[in-house]
Amino acid sequence: CNAFNIPIVTLVDVPGFLPGVGQEHGGIIRHGAKLLFAYAEATVPKVTVITRKAYGGAYDVMSSKHLRGDCNYAWSGAEVAVMGAKGAVEIIFRGKDVEQNTAEYQQRFANPMVCAQRGFVDDIIEPEETRRILCDDLRLLRNKKMDVHKRKHSNIPL
Repeated sequence: CNAFNIPIVTLVDVPGFLPGVGQEHGGIIRHGAKLLFAYAEATVPKVTVITRKAYGGAYDVMSSKHLRGDCNYAWSGAEVAVMGAKGAVEIIFRGKDVEQNTAEYQQRFANPMVCAQRGFVDDIIEPEETRRILCDDLRLLRNKKMDVHKRKHSNIPL
């Protein structure tokens, strides 16, 4: 994308990285590190829309504000959290009243309003507004110039 100045539009729907030996042997950490590096080093316009779920480290890797994303949005029904509501409730309340506490947790934390209040997304949008907003942002960012450190190259995680 940097070589040809192609903007990056990311549609996020990730339930997170699945823990386990199989994932580790499959190289989830190595591949995730490469994706993280690519997003972090890209100097082209980066626009992100969280469509459904954005949990944990997978959310951070997918062009979040923490990786210098230019514009980040969440659909009104999106969930942005460290982990899913049911898993979080089972840990926090140690398996007591899981259904009731899950509903309360979802209402309180598993919605885009919390991350919007913290500045992790620029706006909460409706799905039918997505195309117009993406086009407006890409038009606005068309001539984006980013100062980069003078160096020969970075060290990509292999």
